[in-house]
Amino acid sequence: MKKIVFFDIDGTLLDHDKKLPDATKEAIKMLQANGTYVAIATGRAPFMYEGLREELGVESFVSFNGQYVVFENQVIYTNPLNEEKLEELLADSSRHEHPVVHLNHETMKANHKHHDYIEASMGSLKFPHPGYSPDFYKDHEIYQSLLFCTADEEDFYREKYKEFTFIRWHQYSMDILPGGGSKAEGIKKMIDRLGFSMEDVYAFGDGLNDIEMLQSVGTGVAMGNAVGEVQKHADMITKPVDEDGIYYGLKELQLI
Repeated sequence: MKKIVFFDIDGTLLDHDKKLPDATKEAIKMLQANGTYVAIATGRAPFMYEGLREELGVESFVSFNGQYVVFENQVIYTNPLNEEKLEELLADSSRHEHPVVHLNHETMKANHKHHDYIEASMGSLKFPHPGYSPDFYKDHEIYQSLLFCTADEEDFYREKYKEFTFIRWHQYSMDILPGGGSKAEGIKKMIDRLGFSMEDVYAFGDGLNDIEMLQSVGTGVAMGNAVGEVQKHADMITKPVDEDGIYYGLKELQLI
């Protein structure tokens, strides 16, 4: 039976220095040689990990936490944010002086030229400040926006905008997604397309945005560096990313 394994990127494929461990790369190559499909499931936009996909030879991915799904370089599902509600949120964020960055599959643009929260958050991903284009969302389908505020400032948005899902990924930043959007939903779209049984689907992750994914697949694997809230929803816990957790986990599952 064919199997497919989905991998998160940050803290799962990449270590805390945003580097791909040699053992992880070796494990992925072994999986592919065994005839197992390999895909990525990430909150990142496709343009943010082109080099990683090329290095690993991966052509299938779930981006924007499920809002943009590609199988073998063919787009099979998109779910953009509602422009009208996004515009309403932007008015509120402007009043609160909270900057926003909008992303489509090709690029990202900010509605502030410079802001410490943007610099700190994007810097943690080793990305520079996005270009400035406040009206970018009017001319492009936006699959994810980033709202820059602290945790004690986020309740206002969560309570008012039920049409959106908010996922915090940095002390200064949250993802804004369509309501109900998740990696799990994106994976289901791909699995439906391929005709796989969910019991033959595996996923590795470490972040809060991976919980639904780990719960929904046949076997969900949490990295050893994942927070406790994530680990308790996994079927298995492997070693941390910088201790060859991917290689170890795949060995334990007898996939390589």
